[in-house]
Amino acid sequence: MCILLFKFDPRPVSKNAYRLILAANRDEFYHRPSKSADFWDSSNEILSGLDMEEGKEGGTWLGISKKGKMAALTNYMQPKIDKNAKARGALVTNFLTSDLDSFSYLRKVALEGHLYNGFNLIAADLNTTKGDVICYYGNKGEPEPIFLNPGVYGLSNSLLDTPWKKLQYGKQLFTDVIKQSQDLTKEDLVKELIKVMNNQEPQLPDPAIEDQGKDYIRPILNKYAAVCVRGPGYGTRTNTVILVDAEGQVTFTERTMLDADINQWKTSTYQFKLQT
Repeated sequence: MCILLFKFDPRPVSKNAYRLILAANRDEFYHRPSKSADFWDSSNEILSGLDMEEGKEGGTWLGISKKGKMAALTNYMQPKIDKNAKARGALVTNFLTSDLDSFSYLRKVALEGHLYNGFNLIAADLNTTKGDVICYYGNKGEPEPIFLNPGVYGLSNSLLDTPWKKLQYGKQLFTDVIKQSQDLTKEDLVKELIKVMNNQEPQLPDPAIEDQGKDYIRPILNKYAAVCVRGPGYGTRTNTVILVDAEGQVTFTERTMLDADINQWKTSTYQFKLQT
């Protein structure tokens, strides 16, 4: 998983500017059952893809609500996984349905962080009286969540902004696109961001990934060390772009693999205005 996030503050005056841009990849086993992004029910309130693996149904890696709650999750790369740990995907769905603000929710999660395998969680409250509030917590890092100031952030399978070469490269490509964002149509901006998220150039050597991954990552390092992971049976199977403009208009675009076939993809776009 790779998440690139741009937060602008104060809210831009220009109607052509974006106050939040997020581009994310979901890396997973191709055959793991899941639903493509859609609104959960007829209320059209919460939008996300959903995990359908047995025992983990209903969890998700990325979602947003019309009330302005947004959350995104990455796993922390670790050699040993506790199969009895709590399901991480519920961390996102629980926030999207919670009445807690992002910081309070992450503080609550932090108290139970030891019950999960390694994870990173970004939670946001958009369109508040204080402006957009975005927070981060990783259970392998500091004990308290932090507020994210305006800027560009990168998150992969280590802590926020850990200088993995593929993350640094992705942030540079992402930043180059953001600099052009006001000169691009919305459709072209989405295309350029998806292009960034599908970059398969391995950024090697990278001792940081090798050290964290130890021996189990080395056999696929040349594939894993790219923004877009493309391995046999495992890799990037979903790209998501979220744009929030100056007036609270949200554009959510998902490009997702069909039938575990790297040659078959479906792109869906949803647009709505945040509720004030």
